[in-house]
Amino acid sequence: MNHTPAATDTECGRKPWPEALLFDLDGTLIDSVPDLTAATNELLAQDSLAPLSINVVRAMIGNGVKKLVERAYAAAQSPVEGEALDAALDRMMAIYGRHLTGQTTLMSGALDIVAAYHRAGVRIAVVTNKPEAFTHELLKHFGFDAMVDAVVGGDTGPERKPAPDMLEHALALMGVTADRAIMVGDSPADIDSAKAAGVPSIAVRGGYTNVPVEELGADILIDSLKDLPQAIAALKPN
Repeated sequence: MNHTPAATDTECGRKPWPEALLFDLDGTLIDSVPDLTAATNELLAQDSLAPLSINVVRAMIGNGVKKLVERAYAAAQSPVEGEALDAALDRMMAIYGRHLTGQTTLMSGALDIVAAYHRAGVRIAVVTNKPEAFTHELLKHFGFDAMVDAVVGGDTGPERKPAPDMLEHALALMGVTADRAIMVGDSPADIDSAKAAGVPSIAVRGGYTNVPVEELGADILIDSLKDLPQAIAALKPN
């Protein structure tokens, strides 16, 4: 790491830069697509529908479990809506609850980078459209829980990404203003929510997006979380 987080800006009694980092979860901190694919295909199999490939499911992730279920049934040529969608979602939640950590792994550099900024006094939030209970279980499993100051999930209450509400809620919980925070994500929902909230954003390659990552409109694009310190330094206000 060429630019250490501890050197960001605690000198002269100033607050660190940034004061807070808001991370997406799926595709940013963890690679959950193997477990999400397994759960999705178990759900489809209950209705005698053919399984979907991991690449197909990857492109469906980012707007919450309900949207994933809706997209999966559409891709299986058996669309569901209304009460049928709600029933399928209930079944999916039970199935995925058994698949949370079986094949899910950390994204490269994720734990180290979060730990480094936590040690440097930066507030850490996880803002994800994944249900909050599942998010807490995953954060605990991978060792993030003691370093995270705020968790905002898809069922926490605020309108989901790409609306700004979840980011604004996380900032309010931490007492940080939008201009002193950075959103780090991998999908249109992440970057669009950051724009709507007035939060600078960094997009990370290798996540889950159905739009070319270069077209997301983030302030800075990085190849992996290992490049985050340099990007954060470049976003530092004059």
